[in-house]
Amino acid sequence: MIQKQDIKSAWAEKWPAPAKLNLMLRITGQRSDGYHLLQTVFQFIDLCDWITFHPVNDGRVSLQKTMPGVPEADDLTVRAAKLLKAETGCEQGVCIEVEKNLPMGGGLGGGSSDAATVLVVLNQLWDLQLSTEKLMALGLALGADVPAFVYGYSSWAEGVGEKLERIDIPEQWVVVIKPDCHVDTKEIFSAKDLTRNSKSIRIADFTAGQHQNDCLGVVSERYQSVKDALVDLSGFSEARLTGTGACVFAQFDSENAAANACKSLQKKWQAYLAKGVNESPLFSKLKKGYIS
Repeated sequence: MIQKQDIKSAWAEKWPAPAKLNLMLRITGQRSDGYHLLQTVFQFIDLCDWITFHPVNDGRVSLQKTMPGVPEADDLTVRAAKLLKAETGCEQGVCIEVEKNLPMGGGLGGGSSDAATVLVVLNQLWDLQLSTEKLMALGLALGADVPAFVYGYSSWAEGVGEKLERIDIPEQWVVVIKPDCHVDTKEIFSAKDLTRNSKSIRIADFTAGQHQNDCLGVVSERYQSVKDALVDLSGFSEARLTGTGACVFAQFDSENAAANACKSLQKKWQAYLAKGVNESPLFSKLKKGYIS
């Protein structure tokens, strides 16, 4: 946790909200309320949005700059801060500044990660003393991916994505391509041809190489640019879809191989070079700078 003597400097810090990759995604069933039952594996990459918190005296929660097309009240960061205030009765306010680097609508979890960073850091800055488990529960009310970012470590996930078990995964270099399209997650999960009865597997099965994504066929059939990106990326390494996309990724054993592939792909695509990491960069920063 942030030590009390560090609170003032912590307010001035930029806090990371990292991207995630789904290294596997199986749909094993569907609940009566329509939510799909999943098995998936989350791993973070060191590509991040950055969030700065500015204290205010009037108790209000606001954004320094709104996202195009997203009303301030609907922004996940604002909703997360207001949820903390409602849950705890906190009377403090904040102006939230977001440096957006993660592509929107790409399946990298940017909005969910931003919300999780708000929950985790404001819990410290406002000295609310909520447990990680409580913050994860609050995060689930904001979105199915938020608990994984609050949890802060690579994880095997089940349920709707909220039942998490920590796992260690090789931290490989990654190239991510963001095709020029926005995949509608609701459209994919409501598709009649989506597989919804995959057999459950064990962590050992994933480790042994079972990393299918049940959304891949549906997404690539409906979005030609995703299919094209998969083809181009597969010329360098095995290309996979993260979540419902639109982003696709490939893992590499060396930085040099990944960098060369990224440079080549950037001639045609919006491509990013990143490193897979098991510990969220947010928690690495908390430990490095603020935990004695």
